Amino acid sequence: MPSSPTRRTLLRSAAAASALTTAAALPSGPASASAAPGSTRGTELILLGTSGGPVPMHGRAGIASALVVDGRAYLVDCGPGTFGRYAQAWLTAAQLTAVFVTHLHSDHLSDLYALLWLRFGGFQPLENPVHVYGPGSAGTLPAVWPKGRSVRTVCPSEPAPGIEDLIDGHIAATAYDINVRMRSEGWPDIRTLVRAHDVRFPLPKGAGPRKLMAPPMEPFEVMRDDRVRVTAVLVEHPPVFPSFAFRFDTADGSVVFSGDTAPCGNVARLARGADILVHEVMDRDTLALGGLRPAQLRHMEISHTDATQVGALAERAGVGTLVLSHLVPGATNVVPDSTWHAKASKGYSGRVIVGNDLARLPVGSRR
Repeated sequence: MPSSPTRRTLLRSAAAASALTTAAALPSGPASASAAPGSTRGTELILLGTSGGPVPMHGRAGIASALVVDGRAYLVDCGPGTFGRYAQAWLTAAQLTAVFVTHLHSDHLSDLYALLWLRFGGFQPLENPVHVYGPGSAGTLPAVWPKGRSVRTVCPSEPAPGIEDLIDGHIAATAYDINVRMRSEGWPDIRTLVRAHDVRFPLPKGAGPRKLMAPPMEPFEVMRDDRVRVTAVLVEHPPVFPSFAFRFDTADGSVVFSGDTAPCGNVARLARGADILVHEVMDRDTLALGGLRPAQLRHMEISHTDATQVGALAERAGVGTLVLSHLVPGATNVVPDSTWHAKASKGYSGRVIVGNDLARLPVGSRR
């Protein structure tokens, strides 16, 4: 009989398996870099998760991106799987500076509180809280879809909470764990380490949850610090309002995140002259083959951008690189990267990159 494994052998095997798992998850190719973090100087885009929709997809985690500027991490959306991908990208709790939520759909914020809650014990120094920026309350719910269908309302006293109320509610719901850990392990008070901000913006004429989702508007400032300036616009993602696209301007260059949107003039306006545009895409042909009813396909068309439409928008904006993310369907065994690339390249003269989890792209050349 073979001898029983020793504790040292088991630990060595576990470490090797962990290393192999991490290495297998890291992408290869021109849009990737080494797994370990490099210089803390400069700007780098890391695609943490690149699939759209709340349903798990083979090969891709839910939508999330990190823009790392001089070693500080700014996240855009926190879909399912972000917590694990953040660690796989070799990002630390101390690096997390701010999170920007494009809109309040579950596939864009399901891991937001998990990331803050499970990591806040490691945030130091305490005087540097993580700031979370996202939509405020829509005020009212959108019209019923499809028309005439009876739908009950969850929490009728506050049916459309914004990001500030969402974070407060999470903290209240997890108070027992937080209170125990503060007493037994010396964890700091999470309320001193997280600051949520409902994004305030000039409301264009006619805009609102029951009106226009994204009438033409000029970009408005959301925040700025000594590394980055963040601006935003409303985008076309009915029935959700407000829904934002964000632009980050750094000393190295600029990166724009479309959020979820149909082809939208506001996105082209926000992305004008940007180095990188990270834009959502769907493949309508595959969705049609998948059995979606005509009404469902129409809903996708008015809320999302088909891969054949995004190249013209990027060309109009004059961006240098178009990165496809929030891929729908996002499964790597359903739509090959070559198909995404070919469709998105139509009408676009710049570089197209099909987003895959943990891909890393340098921004500019300040190194």
